[in-house]
Amino acid sequence: MSIDVIRNSLLEAKAGLDNLIKNEGVLLNIDRSAEIIADSLRKNGKAIACGNGGSMCDAIHFAEELSGRFRKDRKALSALSISDPAHITCVANDFGYDFVFSRFVEAHGRPGDCLIAISTSGTSRSVLNAVKSAQENGVTVIGLTGRPGSPLDELADVSLCTPAGQFADRVQELHIKMLHIIIELVEKKLGLS
Repeated sequence: MSIDVIRNSLLEAKAGLDNLIKNEGVLLNIDRSAEIIADSLRKNGKAIACGNGGSMCDAIHFAEELSGRFRKDRKALSALSISDPAHITCVANDFGYDFVFSRFVEAHGRPGDCLIAISTSGTSRSVLNAVKSAQENGVTVIGLTGRPGSPLDELADVSLCTPAGQFADRVQELHIKMLHIIIELVEKKLGLS
């Protein structure tokens, strides 16, 4: 029966959230990530977010809730997602898709900025190249992944590795939850909530 499939799916999502709640290290890194972003914004820096597929959607969502609005009206905060189709298709055509995010970070990333790099597998070459470009440009890297020990987990200055299991959709569900919490904390740390 379909109700059983629905219930099992919700229980699977709940198990991932329960595991996240119990993971003190990840909770501390969520707070640390919010502090890094808030500190960057205090110093007129910016948050740059990137990811592929559903992770790009998370990057866009994150940036628009900082630059636009989260739960209530407040001043706009400097946040960008690397999602402009003209940029992506230009770089993909001229340099290869692996460089669509790194070229943007090279052009726009400045010391004191932060990169929110999102990859459920932690192995996406385009995201890893953005991390390398960020590191070369003095940009702090916050990595969101679902695989402990993945290249993104290892390379990020702060890693938010979700305890969500093997499926990308469960990892993405926890990624958006963590990103929402980070936004809430950034607003509090900046005295905007």
